[in-house]
Amino acid sequence: MSKQIVYSCYVNRSREGEQFVPVHVLSYQISGALTFNDGKNTFTSHEGEFRFIRRNQLLKFFKQPPENGEFKTISVYLDEETLRSFSMEYGYTADKPVDTDVVIELKPNPLYKSYMQSLQPYEQLSETGNEDLMTLKLKEAILILLKANPELKNVLFDFSAPGKLDLEAFMQQNFHFNVEMKRFAYLTGRSLATFKRDFEKIFHSSPSRWLLQKRLQEAYYQIKEKGRKTSDVYLEVGFEDLSHFSFAFKKAFGVAPSALSPLSPNR
Repeated sequence: MSKQIVYSCYVNRSREGEQFVPVHVLSYQISGALTFNDGKNTFTSHEGEFRFIRRNQLLKFFKQPPENGEFKTISVYLDEETLRSFSMEYGYTADKPVDTDVVIELKPNPLYKSYMQSLQPYEQLSETGNEDLMTLKLKEAILILLKANPELKNVLFDFSAPGKLDLEAFMQQNFHFNVEMKRFAYLTGRSLATFKRDFEKIFHSSPSRWLLQKRLQEAYYQIKEKGRKTSDVYLEVGFEDLSHFSFAFKKAFGVAPSALSPLSPNR
């Protein structure tokens, strides 16, 4: 059984990353702060705050532990199978698709607080033999969400796949997310083959070639014009590895990124 209730704990001063969020997430910030960016908006969740993250989203995140302390969260993952089962049992359905923020701040509510406190003894809940207890705790989370934030019904029980989006606008906004091509295709409402075909019609280039050029152009701008450090920029624009980024950058522009940066990552 995959983990659906997860505790996160970090002692690093900061930890950056990015991810595709395939399921809805109810989360509680126990300590520290967590900042999200969806390509358009930035949202920060502080100690003691609750949040709801919509499924099928691309997010970058920055985890900030408190001074001399640990970053801690509890996250409850509400997958489609769980929500469909709940829908059949309790008769909840979405009235219509709704457009909300990717990360929704949930106002303080005693129900949320008591629920999260009740999870703390169940750190090993995902172990074999706890399936029934896990199911009950997930049902409880959904019932509390519906009680405290009834408007989320149309989000929780909307099981439709992403609709066909404006491919050019989507890629211009999300090129810096380092996800597989099939993920970009899915999020724009296309099969991988259709995505590639539509992409080449619009950009007159293959997706992989365009993404590399776009990311390098953005990196050049950030380093040369904004004075950013190479070590800060390469992850931000969608590269996984600094050495690969440096090689591609020098091949494209004839100069190493560290030669442009006011502060080399090795200094």
